[in-house]
Amino acid sequence: MAAKAGDFLLVNFTLKVKESGETVDTTYDAVAKDNHLHREDSTYGPRFIILGEGWLPKGLEDSLVGADIGKQTTVELPPDKGFGTRDPAKMRLVPLRRFRDKGIDPTPGAQVEFDGRPATVRAVGAGRVQVDYNHPLAGRTLIYDVSIEKIVDDDNEKILNIISKRIPEVDKAKFGVERTGKELTVEVPEEAFYLSGLQVAKKSVTSDLQKFFPNIDTISFREVFKRRPPEAETEETPKASAVETSKSTEQVETKPQTEKAQEAPAQPARKRRAPAKKPASKGPTKRAMMGSESQR
Repeated sequence: MAAKAGDFLLVNFTLKVKESGETVDTTYDAVAKDNHLHREDSTYGPRFIILGEGWLPKGLEDSLVGADIGKQTTVELPPDKGFGTRDPAKMRLVPLRRFRDKGIDPTPGAQVEFDGRPATVRAVGAGRVQVDYNHPLAGRTLIYDVSIEKIVDDDNEKILNIISKRIPEVDKAKFGVERTGKELTVEVPEEAFYLSGLQVAKKSVTSDLQKFFPNIDTISFREVFKRRPPEAETEETPKASAVETSKSTEQVETKPQTEKAQEAPAQPARKRRAPAKKPASKGPTKRAMMGSESQR
């Protein structure tokens, strides 16, 4: 089955710069690690695109029209079919203080967002910074090793992939999709509630869904806060065990005391053997012993 314009696709690729041979982008986790591109905050796997929407360079999308599923091809794109030629007019000199006012420490090669646009810092001089608003790969010849992994036909899967494109931080499988007639409800998982820019992302999702699903009139986002069991409840069982253990210990300790109490009547016999008086001729010794007994 060949791909055509407008298809919802899952695409794998690895991108290299022809001039340097450097690998600069990939959808494969292992390739990213081997080329020191791996980022913990990135998700690796087939990239979702709608063929013809410009989500990949136009030259690459054109090469995918008519391509067979699962067949890897190598595509070479000159600058004009990739990210464009370099435009000298997009180079700017910006006062260093403007960066410092925004809390940015510019260093050559750093990717920054300045004046609402992505840019590359080319040089830092005495009080001025050279900023390049060209795409980092502008003017480069690109080589893509690319393959179409799947054509997505199921509507719910299409919707989840659109959500994932706009909210990539959360696994798309954690979102719920419920469709009734012309109404669509998206259940947002709790881990997405406090993401920075969530409201903007939801607006983008809404725009995409309205564009690609014209038969959906109403889109709702449902955020459900569920009560969590208090931690105290999980601690009650160990406490109960501790009380039972304490009671058992008390019973063990009480038993010897009871036995001792039962043996107490035998002690008076010792007292009856004690008071034997010494002869009067040993008076001093007798007084000494009496003194000793009173001290005890």
